[in-house]
Amino acid sequence: MTSVQVFSFIIIPILALGGLGILSYFILKYWREQKNQMNSLQWQNIQFEKSKATMSSRFQAYERLVLLCERITVPNLIMRLRTEGSSANDLKWAMLMAIQQEFEHNVTQQIYVTDNLWAILRIARDNTAEIINIAAEKVDPKAETGALISEIFKVMNEQQGDSLAKAQAAIRQEAAVLWL
Repeated sequence: MTSVQVFSFIIIPILALGGLGILSYFILKYWREQKNQMNSLQWQNIQFEKSKATMSSRFQAYERLVLLCERITVPNLIMRLRTEGSSANDLKWAMLMAIQQEFEHNVTQQIYVTDNLWAILRIARDNTAEIINIAAEKVDPKAETGALISEIFKVMNEQQGDSLAKAQAAIRQEAAVLWL
């Protein structure tokens, strides 16, 4: 065999196999990149769907917390709970129980809001209960509900600011951040 024949039998197949190897490498590399892009897009889509669900839950929590604030305002409590023939003490306890029940009913909403907002809501709840208790101390427990109501409004007028209105403002402010 001549050197040209050796060259054609050994070197050419080696070069052909090398070319196939290089071609296979680039095909596999392209395929992997495409697969990674697909996985990345799927991951982004999953994250987007999770984000949408979480956003919806957060907005529902803000709505419920605004409703909580509205339901425990003193005028709304009086309208719902005042009954003919009940005493000031009965109304006091009915209002305090309603505040506590409303708060307990919405306690799970705290997982969707900041700790700061939840603290503001607790303070607003406590301030509302404190107004009722301060007014009740100034009224005979057996007095009619009108005496307690009158005293509650006096106490409210003496205090600076409405903590429930501030809580609602804080809720709106935090919810507005989600829109940005």
